[in-house]
Amino acid sequence: MEKNRFMRLMVLFDLPTETKLHLKRYRDFVKYLKSEGYIRLQYSVYSKLCINSDSVRTAEKRLLVNAPVEGDVRFLIVTERQFQNIANINGSYSLQEQITTTDLTLMIGGLNDESDL
Repeated sequence: MEKNRFMRLMVLFDLPTETKLHLKRYRDFVKYLKSEGYIRLQYSVYSKLCINSDSVRTAEKRLLVNAPVEGDVRFLIVTERQFQNIANINGSYSLQEQITTTDLTLMIGGLNDESDL
């Protein structure tokens, strides 16, 4: 992996939720992911944008320390270009997904139609 390349760390998990303790561990893990800058792509699928392979490795180590013991937690490392090639069949992206890219374009404004101008 090149050092100066944007990368994504994608976390996929399936945690037990049968007991109150399981639910607490689930909520704590999701809270940890959000506090570390991960964004939710789908239920139990989170992604974090990292500036290079070193920051991915750091995030990976932190994830391994904070992952719950019970359940199934996996991660996948992809380049930003690979991540941007993900096809969304429904065609709808969350606002957070639209903002969190490596594009150098920042659009500020409402979601109104340009024909209103």
